[in-house]
Amino acid sequence: MSKELIYTVEDEIHIQQLIKYNLESGGYRVLTFESGESLLNECKNSIPDLFILDIMLPGMDGLEVCRQLRENARTRNIPIIMLTAKSEEFDKVLGLELGADDYITKPFSVRELMARVKAIFRRVNTATAVESEIIKFDDITIDCSRREVYKGDKLIEMPLKEFELLKLLILNKGKVLSREMLLEKIWGFDYYGETRTVDVHIRYLRQKIEEDDGNPAYIETIRGIGYKFNDKISK
Repeated sequence: MSKELIYTVEDEIHIQQLIKYNLESGGYRVLTFESGESLLNECKNSIPDLFILDIMLPGMDGLEVCRQLRENARTRNIPIIMLTAKSEEFDKVLGLELGADDYITKPFSVRELMARVKAIFRRVNTATAVESEIIKFDDITIDCSRREVYKGDKLIEMPLKEFELLKLLILNKGKVLSREMLLEKIWGFDYYGETRTVDVHIRYLRQKIEEDDGNPAYIETIRGIGYKFNDKISK
């Protein structure tokens, strides 16, 4: 039985209870909060293995909570799932930009919630299994044990999904990887999103590792298929 601890902030009591009941039934430990401020305050004492943040909250909204968690050294690598009642791409993209690893649009099914949570922990556990690994290519270094990425001597802040995506691309450098394959490997079989999610993460990766993200040298777009990490860098 899983023992991972999950912090969830949701001001709608019935949804909060639904999330808590089903996650605990799935074997997880759960602490619920009704405001972002109370969750951040608790993080001064202890931290979870996963955050589930509603975007629409009274006072500090979920996007601001996400931003502060990513700026805090203690919580910056902990996975975050965002809950949103809106379906507009703006909310989803902004959440990903601030460092969220996944999002669920309300109303959602219990099956979808559990699938997303399991997929997150599956990815985390896989990364932990190779924690001693150091991967280098050109001036990019991936330290799997610390879950850190360096470009030269500069530390590049990178949420979990971007980290895993970059790692997968470098390990398969020179190979064309389809959007569907990347979605399956990084987000898992149970992910309900679309391949657009891959494109968003690739865009953010390019902004962080490319000298000119408009003319990328590392991550090439293979039109109509997906992406390839260039194994013959020419700068």
